[in-house]
Amino acid sequence: MTTPNIAFIGAGNMAFSIIGGLVKQGVDPKKIWATNIDQSSLDKLEQEFQVNTTQDNHQAIAQADVVVLSVKPQIMKDVITDLSESLKAKNPLIISIAAGIKAETLQEWVGQPMAIVRCMPNTPALLQCGASGLYKTPEVSDAQAEAAEQLMNAVGITLWVKDEDGIDAVTAVSGSGPAYYFLFMEAMQQAGEALGLDSQTAKQLTLQTALGAAKMALESSDEPSELRRKVTSPGGTTEQAINTFQQGNLESLVKEAMKAASDRSKELSKILAQ
Repeated sequence: MTTPNIAFIGAGNMAFSIIGGLVKQGVDPKKIWATNIDQSSLDKLEQEFQVNTTQDNHQAIAQADVVVLSVKPQIMKDVITDLSESLKAKNPLIISIAAGIKAETLQEWVGQPMAIVRCMPNTPALLQCGASGLYKTPEVSDAQAEAAEQLMNAVGITLWVKDEDGIDAVTAVSGSGPAYYFLFMEAMQQAGEALGLDSQTAKQLTLQTALGAAKMALESSDEPSELRRKVTSPGGTTEQAINTFQQGNLESLVKEAMKAASDRSKELSKILAQ
């Protein structure tokens, strides 16, 4: 399973990114199959990475040890129902990157227990800078779990959760997380402009500060709370800003927002299972 044959069913932007990451890591393109109803998307993949492409999902699965389900959640049931016999015959590891669809639901649509890894990546994976949460069913072997981890490591870091409910938490933290930071960047840029900076200056300062802060947090042995304390001088400008955030109950608001995201993830799982 160190170099499995991989079929991507629904080769959209996320699949394109994963395929690109795998090829950069030295995976043989001929071990990769990709499907899409849009032939121009397949042509782009073939030209860019020299992988195998087809509009026939069954053909791709027939070649695969690992099947990556990357179609839209709303059409997943129809896709799986059509592919159920091919999946039963080949019995591959299934990796689903579709949000909101539980492993049990996928197994019901296939018609039998399967080795399934649910994955929640996030949009920075498109830049090979993603953070993905993984959950595996009991049918997944150690070798298959390693293959899933290696595959998603092609676009960032991977972390396993112990139970499937953990995927809802991952969705709230990293799946939806980029949008939280974009919102904060947007607010900082607007505030900078209100203080007299021109738009481009406020934007560049905001984005570079976000990049630098993230890099410091990743590379430091200190917790973010300690890093914050180190740059917050008593009676200084930073302290005044932090006090204002805390007086507005920023921490409570973040908890409330992320619980709302997790709750919605659970709701979508029930809706999509119907």
